[in-house]
Amino acid sequence: MKTLFEIKQLNMNYPVTDGLLGNITGYIYALNNVNLEIYENEILGLVGESGSGKSTLGNCILKLLTPTSGEVLFKDVNILNKKKNDLKNFRKKAQLIFQNPYMSLDPRMKIYDILKEPFIVHGIKNKNEINEKIQKIIKLIGMTDEVLSRFPHEFSGGQRQRIAIARAIILNPEFIVADEPVSALDVSIQAQIVNLLLELKKHLNLTMLFISHDLSVIKYISDRIAVMYLGEIAEIAPKDTLFLNHKHPYTQALLNAVPVISEKKKTKKIFLPGEMPSVQNPPKGCKFHTRCPYVMDKCRIKPPDFYEITPGHKVRCFLCEQ
Repeated sequence: MKTLFEIKQLNMNYPVTDGLLGNITGYIYALNNVNLEIYENEILGLVGESGSGKSTLGNCILKLLTPTSGEVLFKDVNILNKKKNDLKNFRKKAQLIFQNPYMSLDPRMKIYDILKEPFIVHGIKNKNEINEKIQKIIKLIGMTDEVLSRFPHEFSGGQRQRIAIARAIILNPEFIVADEPVSALDVSIQAQIVNLLLELKKHLNLTMLFISHDLSVIKYISDRIAVMYLGEIAEIAPKDTLFLNHKHPYTQALLNAVPVISEKKKTKKIFLPGEMPSVQNPPKGCKFHTRCPYVMDKCRIKPPDFYEITPGHKVRCFLCEQ
């Protein structure tokens, strides 16, 4: 498969300051040496607990945040080195769907103006072209022309998210970061939005990074899945491999958190003690060792490598050491 994005040794540290003087007293280590590839026309699911760095990674890939160090290669070009004009062109190709549709749409603007705004920002002034594309996108997301004259507050959460999706794809991007796009919606509406994203992926040949904490949604929509813990990729594999042959204890614990009704499917459970360690003072060695039921002495001393146990299946754990 052809690589669209390649993330190399990405680090993101937020300074922590105190008082009025703003002296730096420490750092929040949001991302730690992240290496990741995103292939063309795939949906890569990104899952993990709150505070694991999922949204930070998505924002760094789009350069909405500037990482402390590392590279983000889009078609072999490092977007972190792009200047303002080049970055503007990149933004036509890579867009973001926000989590909360109630906050992501300007309440003062009609839907037509919301969808027209990206064309204005990118200097597209042909009214016939704009109108034609808006009409096409509205039909593509399963809505009618009459919504264009209304304001965001007149719609339900699911309808708003459809409009937010329309705004994200209006300029025909190649890549979408969907940052928990269904977590603020009712369960019945979640399925509709997820199916819409799958249809758009197929119709528009989109590549997508789908961020979520809901494993059932991740399993349904993703081609591959990456599991994050405390700013690191703990495990990455094709969807079926991750669910049937996962190796990292943290992945096992996440899967254990999903309710199982059938007695036949019940397996040995791994329960995580305590909470995720502070991102300001992360543990030495393996980041997961403070909660891992299989912790060894070397886990407390040095971080494990990212072991490739089968093609496309990588795990950051000494249990998989060859």
